[in-house]
Amino acid sequence: MACRGVHFAITSADADRLLAAPTPDDVLRIIQEDIEEKWDEEWLYQTDKAWDAIHRCLTDGTLDPNAGTYPLKLTVLNGRRIDAGPNYIVSLTTPAEAKDVASSLASIDLPWFRSRYNAIDQQDYGQPKSEQDFQYTWDWFKGLDAFFRKAADAQRCLIFTVDQ
Repeated sequence: MACRGVHFAITSADADRLLAAPTPDDVLRIIQEDIEEKWDEEWLYQTDKAWDAIHRCLTDGTLDPNAGTYPLKLTVLNGRRIDAGPNYIVSLTTPAEAKDVASSLASIDLPWFRSRYNAIDQQDYGQPKSEQDFQYTWDWFKGLDAFFRKAADAQRCLIFTVDQ
């Protein structure tokens, strides 16, 4: 599997459909056929495989889905979990939460982010930390604040999706 993370800013109707889906297979079908298939670049933000390190930097350095403090913890994994089966993560953030996330993300600068990256436990991370990996992570992170702000301003929910 690719493990490439994508944030989608979705309408409240799409969010309602996801939340009302009776089974994980139905959730996955809605995501794959109705949201991903459109691939509306105006309303998506890719974090590629950097989502892992981004989440760690914004929380406690782990992938614990309960880690971190509001609102930064909602950026990647810690929104409302929607069950899409064992091999797919879906995390939903409301427009109000997205506004709070955007404000917090906007205050993050390179030195703060670098210190958080440097604090990630190498063994838990599971891959070598390096200047190249840090730059890759920072480059994918840099536009998240604007994307969250755009979604919040349009009253769109955000979902983060990644296959495992």
